[in-house]
Amino acid sequence: MGVRWRCCRQAFEELPGIHRHVALQHAGDIGRQAGLTTDAGQQAGLPAKQAAAEASPPSGPLPVGDAGGLNGRSSCSTPEITCMLPDTSRVSYDDLTSKMGEVLLYYCYCEVKDPEKLCAWQKALCQHLHLTGKVRVASEGINGTVGGSKVATSLYIEVMLSQPLFKDILCQEDFKSSAGGAHCFPDLRVGVFKEIVPMGIDPKIVSYKETGIHLSPQEFHREVEQYLSQASQGQSDTILLDCRNFYESKIGHFQGCLAPDIRKFSYFPSYVDENLELFKDKRVLMYCTGGIRCERGSAYLRSKAVCREVYQLKGGIHKYLEEFPDGFYRGKLFVFDDRYAICSNEDIISACRYCGTLWDQYKLCSSQHCRQLVLTCPSCRNKGLTACCPVCQEKELKVTSRASGQTLKEECECTRRRPRVPIERVLLRMLDAGKD
Repeated sequence: MGVRWRCCRQAFEELPGIHRHVALQHAGDIGRQAGLTTDAGQQAGLPAKQAAAEASPPSGPLPVGDAGGLNGRSSCSTPEITCMLPDTSRVSYDDLTSKMGEVLLYYCYCEVKDPEKLCAWQKALCQHLHLTGKVRVASEGINGTVGGSKVATSLYIEVMLSQPLFKDILCQEDFKSSAGGAHCFPDLRVGVFKEIVPMGIDPKIVSYKETGIHLSPQEFHREVEQYLSQASQGQSDTILLDCRNFYESKIGHFQGCLAPDIRKFSYFPSYVDENLELFKDKRVLMYCTGGIRCERGSAYLRSKAVCREVYQLKGGIHKYLEEFPDGFYRGKLFVFDDRYAICSNEDIISACRYCGTLWDQYKLCSSQHCRQLVLTCPSCRNKGLTACCPVCQEKELKVTSRASGQTLKEECECTRRRPRVPIERVLLRMLDAGKD
């Protein structure tokens, strides 16, 4: 029969679970307690090893209801961060781990004095709720996308909103949700980084505090409607700018947008620098998936002091599609998990890499040396056309036909032919507002 122990508003039945919880949540408390007892023992004349041994916790579990003086919460040296975990004792394991769930997308820019502590709490919280996904923590805030059961994601949101660090900054509507679950990610990755979105510019140089003007989905919709009307008459002084990567805008974008042919967001600053003349005296409407890239991207664009005005879509495409599923955004919305895309309308605006038939479902290139995404329809896949380009396709055939252990030099026609930072010489590269 399993032992029973309560701590941090959780019930534990087995010793491994107790040990894991103590290691994750109370290692610091045990270390401090051991240090105090060792000092007292040495003052009493005991050898250091003996004093330390007497300070060790008992091998068995503590009695039910006794958390060893920890009062159900691990102590945190930083008052802005509380390391609380939600009570799941009344939730069944099946409900907590159900595959019928959702994926959350959120971010919060705020000053974090102890990113490591916030990171440790996030990891413990996600593990406690059986969530998978990716969470980036930095001194400038937090950015996460996590998947799990609806019970788990609801508890996650509840705890995040009660975290004093995010008080009056993060709110319920900042969490974007879509159908999915823990199966949408291979694992859980939580880490501390310099930026919560990798733009490659020091946050102290270009701060999220210098962002553009936020527009609600309704306001943005009206602005795009006006822009398209003026653009169709050749009178627009506005640029509708997609801040995402080329493979994202390829399967879905706003009508009439300018979608930079860049592979990474870290190339965006260079793209702006190389195309400053394009933005001179323009009104810029920016958008991205959930809004976070626009926070830093708009701040960088504003720092160049060439635009007349810079606006951004609050909540990104995610929030826009909640209110305007058949609005001016056409095609799929690319997401960074195993789903690759979610849809709100029936439009398909991209084509198969090989035969040209309408297709918008990405797969990874079949070459083990390549991580490119490829659009290849079922018919072409059945013919063995599963690589992103002829170079990778030939390489894959060679790899499968020759002895294992031989490494080929990585090269890809897709990456070789694409400029790292494209230069927009004329505005004709923008999609024709009346045709797309």
